[in-house]
Amino acid sequence: MIAIKAEHLTKIYKIYERDIDRLKETFHPFRKRYSRDFYALNDISFEIRRGENVGLVGKNGAGKSTLLKIITGVLTPTSGTLQVNGRIASLLELGAGFNPEMTGVENIYMNGLLMGHTREVMDAKIDDIINFADIGDFINQPVKTYSSGMFARVAFAVNAFVEPDILIVDEALSVGDAFFQSKCIDKMRSMIAGGVTVIFVSHDTFAVKNLCERAFLMKSGKILMDAPAKEVVEVYRNMLLESRGELSSEQSQRQSNFVENLRGNIDKFSSESISMENLERGKDIFAKNATYQRIGDKRAVFDNVQLLNIDGEIISEVIFGQEVILRMIVRFQKDVACLGMGYHIRNATGIDLIYTDSRFNDTKAIFDAKAGEIYVLDWKFKVELRQEMYDIACVISTPLDETLNSAEMCDFIPCALQFTVVSPNPYLSLPGGYVHWHNDLKIRRLN
Repeated sequence: MIAIKAEHLTKIYKIYERDIDRLKETFHPFRKRYSRDFYALNDISFEIRRGENVGLVGKNGAGKSTLLKIITGVLTPTSGTLQVNGRIASLLELGAGFNPEMTGVENIYMNGLLMGHTREVMDAKIDDIINFADIGDFINQPVKTYSSGMFARVAFAVNAFVEPDILIVDEALSVGDAFFQSKCIDKMRSMIAGGVTVIFVSHDTFAVKNLCERAFLMKSGKILMDAPAKEVVEVYRNMLLESRGELSSEQSQRQSNFVENLRGNIDKFSSESISMENLERGKDIFAKNATYQRIGDKRAVFDNVQLLNIDGEIISEVIFGQEVILRMIVRFQKDVACLGMGYHIRNATGIDLIYTDSRFNDTKAIFDAKAGEIYVLDWKFKVELRQEMYDIACVISTPLDETLNSAEMCDFIPCALQFTVVSPNPYLSLPGGYVHWHNDLKIRRLN
């Protein structure tokens, strides 16, 4: 059964050099044109069958969002025909369809009603939606108070549980944390298994390969390629790499300097300073934690992750203000030209509180690693978080490329380890902010 069928779809916008030209063209007695045509879509045709999972890739301005807006009925085509069979749920723009003055729960009910569900049907779904969104008590607060990540969570949860025939996701998940993105990918897989058609737009080529069997490569309003997702992604990545030749000399020099700064930032551990026995400590617990939602192509993997005090002892309880070392042991299973790494610290609801990666830390990376090599990464920092339990997510990816602003995941672990912050200061257990912010406070009396 065909879910979506497009024939010769074209969307043309008129481009005016000056605002006055629009008025002149409107009232010119001989209909003289002062505009030029811009083809956002240019005579495209395709069919998507029910239950297919299709990715859309292409540079900004390729026409991806225009196509999705026509499919969802937000825009009408200039010419051509479109046939859509089934109920559509879409995440095109964060907050679209949400009333900022209403709470998350109220918006869930409103969106369900707009999708044609009765109040009774939404009553049966509300708990699943709230649990999936997992934003805690914020679900009962006005959505105008939400962060972009909270918007993404609630919006996806609503659209995933209203039983659509077609689900469209356009970069909306890019603002969510990686754990939630993985959660959404799994949900979309289960929806596809249930016969839902999914159209997924993302600049994250790994996510497209991971989710989609088929993909379209778009450029200048046309579909250049309609093929298996793996093939399309490779062509797209080659296009991005070729575009590096279009960099200005200043940009090229900056990129070259960036790469040179990365090289030479790796030290070797001497056999006296560390032992394999120490690197194995806590590995059983790590392996158990790491199985949940772990993703990556496994060219390089975390063998172990440890939280240490400055004496090198494994700890799970941290005193506020204590200096600690987050140690990652990375094993290469294939040759890798360049590897970047980072970590997230999250609260109990999965919200990122701290994020850093090697680009922020004196631009360090691992270059030209060979299969079988093992690297030890030590992150040293002071813990100044509210008294509570926290998760640490760890990530390694390649390529680390500022020009492309993209990476493919080698290994991502949403919960590599957990730790608890304790403090003798009772104020640090009070509700409020999670991260302590240093201040220079002066108090002066005027009289």
